[in-house]
Amino acid sequence: MLHAIPDVFRSGVAFAIVLGILVFVHEFGHYFAARLCGVHIEVFSIGFGKAITSWVDRQGTRWKIAWLPLGGYVKMHGQERPQDVSAEVRATWIAGRTFHEKSVLRRAFVVAAGPIANFLLAMLLFAGLFASMGKPITMPVVGGVLPGSAADHAGLQTNDRIVSIDGQRIDRFEDIQRIIAAHPDETLALTIRRDDATRTVEAHTEAQESGGQRVGLLGIRGGLIEYYHIGLGAALWGGVTQTWDVTAQTVEGIGQMIAGTRGTEDLGGPLRIAQLSGQVAELGIASLVSFIAVLSVNLGLINLFPIPVLDGGHLLFYAAEAIRGRPLPPRAQEYGFRAGLAVLASLFIFATWNDLSNIGLFHWVAHLIG
Repeated sequence: MLHAIPDVFRSGVAFAIVLGILVFVHEFGHYFAARLCGVHIEVFSIGFGKAITSWVDRQGTRWKIAWLPLGGYVKMHGQERPQDVSAEVRATWIAGRTFHEKSVLRRAFVVAAGPIANFLLAMLLFAGLFASMGKPITMPVVGGVLPGSAADHAGLQTNDRIVSIDGQRIDRFEDIQRIIAAHPDETLALTIRRDDATRTVEAHTEAQESGGQRVGLLGIRGGLIEYYHIGLGAALWGGVTQTWDVTAQTVEGIGQMIAGTRGTEDLGGPLRIAQLSGQVAELGIASLVSFIAVLSVNLGLINLFPIPVLDGGHLLFYAAEAIRGRPLPPRAQEYGFRAGLAVLASLFIFATWNDLSNIGLFHWVAHLIG
């Protein structure tokens, strides 16, 4: 067990850095939007529980870092509704600086600003990577061939470069995936370059059900990545498109899990993030920055889910208020928050179970008992 201590320490430090950055940016989005709308911020906290350190700025906001680094919050002045607090509390409110008296549109803007900040962070991080290192392109080169696959039967080998498929030019590995997926159970002509010689082979693709439709499979892995230096404008646009791609892929994956066409074993929680943080940090700063960008997209998306307690749930209530012309009844909101807490608790327990399974705890306990 002693040899694992350095790995645990590295994962813990990397996890604290990654989560600290994501939480700060998310909460700063709420903070910045609230300040724009004239709302006084009482507390800006990174983490929960007792403060490790804290200070008060010139605007009277208390900034603190708490000992439990699993989130954070921004406490806005007058965030509660007048009927939910005592007369003594209402007497301390500063007119024009409370959250509850702002219009529903401004309140929605403050709530949505947190996830928006996470998406903006991802865009900037991806753009920074593209500007400094170049944009990564997965080349159409075979990184590995799965035994018994269509590629194996066709005679493809590692390091073969696929030039075209049925006359369609191939510039990157994603082109191969797109064309093969659209031709299940078909014979395709692949022009490849091997050892400075060009040849053509025929591959009969396999077919697999995915998302209610048949897709083709070839059975190869990519592996060769090249970086192309681009200008600042292209890097910024690349950050936007990369963030959109990650968002679309994440939404598609969640949809597949809900529809039952994809397993939920990829659903992870804090333990998985901590483990991956340590592993990615070992690969270098570029990998860690990319990892933070992807997690930032996921955090933004999760907070937009229409679950009460999350930002998306608050936005749902504000939408109902805008349509009705008045807030939802207190009892409806209370039941909604209770249901939201139950859903979040269930997801947390399930994700933690997946995490413990993936790190081998249950296998270790079974082996110990056996």
